[in-house]
Amino acid sequence: MRAAATRRRPAGRLAAADLFEFDQDHYGGIEAVDVLARHAGVRRRSRVLDVCAGLGGPARFLAAGRGCRVVGVELHGGRAAAAARLTRDVGLAAQVVVVRGDALALPFRAHAFDVCLSQEGLLHIADKPAALAECRRVLMPGGRLAFTDWIAYARLADGEHEQLRRWMAATTLQSLDSYRALLGRAGFGSVDAHDITHEWRPVLRARLERHRAGRADIVARFGAQWADEYDRLFGFFVGLVEAGKLGGGRFSGTA
Repeated sequence: MRAAATRRRPAGRLAAADLFEFDQDHYGGIEAVDVLARHAGVRRRSRVLDVCAGLGGPARFLAAGRGCRVVGVELHGGRAAAAARLTRDVGLAAQVVVVRGDALALPFRAHAFDVCLSQEGLLHIADKPAALAECRRVLMPGGRLAFTDWIAYARLADGEHEQLRRWMAATTLQSLDSYRALLGRAGFGSVDAHDITHEWRPVLRARLERHRAGRADIVARFGAQWADEYDRLFGFFVGLVEAGKLGGGRFSGTA
């Protein structure tokens, strides 16, 4: 990622925008971050927490575009370190901090943030009620939580649930209605829940087609076995979405 961004700007300091094509590890790119920020009411003075922050791309986008301060929490130590390095590289270390931490035990005092965001991160957390409760704990009264995540439809079979758990660490998948209920039980009000599968479906299909079109290069770099396994796994995933068994949701609520 750093090499690709550097090629785009051979001289001078990298800007956050130089990374946006590479560091948005979620569906929809920076446009999706912008929509989520609007749902959460992110403003210049907002204190924002990004849960399951990954490489910190959304955090840098928000800091660069809205001027707010963002703290990211990422469980994986290597990704947290890479996020901090990239943030320093683009000169945003004063506005964005990414720390290693667990969404089930956020390392912050109560009421420390105005906004809490997450993008397709809760998918991998088994105890979703505990994660939502932690988000509410660290929000100011009246603060907003907004997140996107995968949702299961009734047609998703038990065997398909198990394959998603084993292959993609997708655990305790929720439906749109069950996520709405979980937010209510965690103490959030003014809950909104929107099905955004129609937004994600073409993105997923395009990714799969790009992978297949570039198979020769992928085999040369990683080998045929890796290319075939990725095609099988991602093809299964896309097939579930296109069959109306798996989809995406955007959620928000007020603490």
